[in-house]
Amino acid sequence: MDNLAAKIEAAEDLKTLEEVRIGIFGKKGVLAAEFARMKEIPNEEKRAFAQKLNTEKAKLTQLFEAKKMALEAKAIEEEMAADAVDVTMYHGHSSAGALHPVQETMNRMIDYFVALNFSVEEGPFVEDDFHNFEALNLPAHHPARDMQDTFYLKDGHVLRTHTSPVQIRTMQRQKPPIRMISPGSVFRRDFDLTHTPMFHQVEVLMVDEEGKISFANLKWILEDFLRYMFGDVKVRFRPSFFPFTEPSAEVDISCIFCAGKGCRVCSHTGWLEVLGSGMVDPNVFKAVGYEGVSGYAFGLGVERFAMLIHRIGDLRSLFEGDVRLLEQFR
Repeated sequence: MDNLAAKIEAAEDLKTLEEVRIGIFGKKGVLAAEFARMKEIPNEEKRAFAQKLNTEKAKLTQLFEAKKMALEAKAIEEEMAADAVDVTMYHGHSSAGALHPVQETMNRMIDYFVALNFSVEEGPFVEDDFHNFEALNLPAHHPARDMQDTFYLKDGHVLRTHTSPVQIRTMQRQKPPIRMISPGSVFRRDFDLTHTPMFHQVEVLMVDEEGKISFANLKWILEDFLRYMFGDVKVRFRPSFFPFTEPSAEVDISCIFCAGKGCRVCSHTGWLEVLGSGMVDPNVFKAVGYEGVSGYAFGLGVERFAMLIHRIGDLRSLFEGDVRLLEQFR
C-alpha cells in the first residue's frame, strides 16, 4: 500500500488527484479488488485480513483528504493571483463620478450660510408631537396639520415633516443669539411629479435680542441667497400664512426659463415660487422659554432648487437611480 500513498502525495493538481482517487477508491480500484479477495481467504484469516484492509483504507482516506485540501487552497491562491488587479496602475479609460444633483445643490446652500457664520445643526428623523407640531404653533386639531401629510408611528411619534424641529431643539439647548441652518431629509405621504415621500429641506433661523432683527434683514439675505443660487433674478415677496411665522411671506423669483417674460413653466406669470419665510411667531419663542427676542426663519425644498437649476421636469427621476440621467452631472 506504500505505493498508493506515494501516488497521493505525488499529485500536483486536483485533476491528477481525482484520477488517483478513482484508481484507489473507485469501484474498479485497488481497494475494491483487495476486498474482493475476501472470498479466497480462509475463514480463520478473514477477520484479520479485513481489519488490516480497513486500517489501510482509513490511512489512505485521511491522506487523500489532507492532500485535497492543500491542492484546493493552492488552486484558490493561483486563481486570486491571476485575477489580482494592480490598483496603482494608471487606466486612461476610467470615468469620473459626481455628486448627486440634490446633494450638490444642498452643498452649495450649506457653503453659502457657513460663509456667513451660520452653524449647521442636525436632529432625529423620528420626532415627538411637541417638537414637530406643538412647539411650532401647531396644536392638536390645528387645520394646518392636514397640510403636512404625516407618517404616524404606533407609539405616537412621527417621521419629521420638516426640519423645523431641529430649530426647536437648538433653541432649547442654547441661548440667543442664534444663527443656524438645518439641512436634512423629511417625510410626507405624497407622491407625484413634484412630490416624493422623502425629500430634503434646508431651513434657516436667526434669533437675537428684540429689535436687532427685522423683516428687512430677512429680505436682504433672501435676495442675496437667491441670486447666489440662480444668478441675476428679480425677487418678490407675497403675503402668506405659516403657523410658525408672523408676518409670513411666499418668495418668488423671476422665471429663469423665460427671464420673466412668461412661459409654460411659470404658467405665463413670469414668476416661480421657491420658498416660504417670515418673522418667528411669538408663540414659538414662548414654547422654548425665550423672552425679549426677535428672529426670522425660512425653509426651502432642495429638490425644487435642483430641478430648476438643472432643468429637470419630474422630481421622481432624482430618486430612480437612472445612470442615463445621473451621468449628465459629472
